[in-house]
Amino acid sequence: MPRWKPLPEELDPEIRDFAEQMRRLVDRSGLSLSSLADRTGYSKTSWERYLGGRLLPPQGAISALAEVTDTDVRHLATLWELAERAWSRAEMRHDMTMEAIRIAQAREALEAAEAKAADSKAAGSKAAAAGRKRPKNAAARPTPAEPPPPGTVPFGAARPEAPGGFPAREPRSAAPRPAASASGPPPAPWAGQPATAATRPVPREASRPSGGRRAAMLLVGGLCALGVVAGGFFFLGLPGGGDEAAAEPTPPPSPTAPALPEGVKCTGADCSGEDPELMGCGGQYAATTSDAMIGTAYVEVRYSEVCEAAWARIGAARPGDTVTITTDGGDEAAEDLGDSTEGYTMMVAAGDPESVQICVERAGAVQGCTLR
Repeated sequence: MPRWKPLPEELDPEIRDFAEQMRRLVDRSGLSLSSLADRTGYSKTSWERYLGGRLLPPQGAISALAEVTDTDVRHLATLWELAERAWSRAEMRHDMTMEAIRIAQAREALEAAEAKAADSKAAGSKAAAAGRKRPKNAAARPTPAEPPPPGTVPFGAARPEAPGGFPAREPRSAAPRPAASASGPPPAPWAGQPATAATRPVPREASRPSGGRRAAMLLVGGLCALGVVAGGFFFLGLPGGGDEAAAEPTPPPSPTAPALPEGVKCTGADCSGEDPELMGCGGQYAATTSDAMIGTAYVEVRYSEVCEAAWARIGAARPGDTVTITTDGGDEAAEDLGDSTEGYTMMVAAGDPESVQICVERAGAVQGCTLR
């Protein structure tokens, strides 16, 4: 029965070569996984993952493996660097795949919401159109013109012609002329007659406007009244008069903060005490800015510019160790490894990665810290 299980088919070639090289070193040394765990300080489960290609070992584990197998650590470290780059690329591809899935789901939800809004708008338009269908009022009928008084000719009407093509004269009134009084002054002379002639009274019907003129005057007066009312509504507007026109202008909206990338859920102080993986600050948005060896433990400073936060990652530690990351401002996050030999802390808000320090504590005593 073979000692090692086949490596996964989808494994990157550089990671596959590195895992096979570690297997060859373990086979050449003759150590079992239990003995390898006792001599290196890493658990048997961790070595099963490292040698099975399911987890990339930390740099401290590679140094310990080179020491117990009498191997040049520089050659093994070179292979580890190549595998670490390939592992980072694989993580980035995974993150991009997950991001593409989230984007596709968001687009589907947005399209469904737009379709629902379009249906609601169409239903509202139909209801509004049904409300506007009302019977039209009958057009106002003009007031019928009054018939002209008997014996008069309406304005603009043709007079009857007398023989010879000339218009006929209106019949004179048969009323008798007033007699001159012996005691009173004589009556005023009629226009066009001598001063001594008796005047002819003007018929009363001639001083009245005709029926057509009266209808025209009424129509013009009604239109003027409607114009005044419409002008008042135009200038006064809705209830409240011109108070609304004098209202102060709405202040411009304040500028909003820049939107975070898809999947990132915090930035700055909001990230303090949060898990970097759950908040989307890891993967393609994080980088190792510095690393160091504290005893047998290998520690890294992981920093995300997008989240403006840092956290500590440790490997090759001993069970029970505690790793702590502290900022210049006093913000701190610690992680007790318990039975594990590797892990990472929660995040602390940091403007730059140089403002943090990592310390490893063992059984209540500080084993060592990195330099700021």
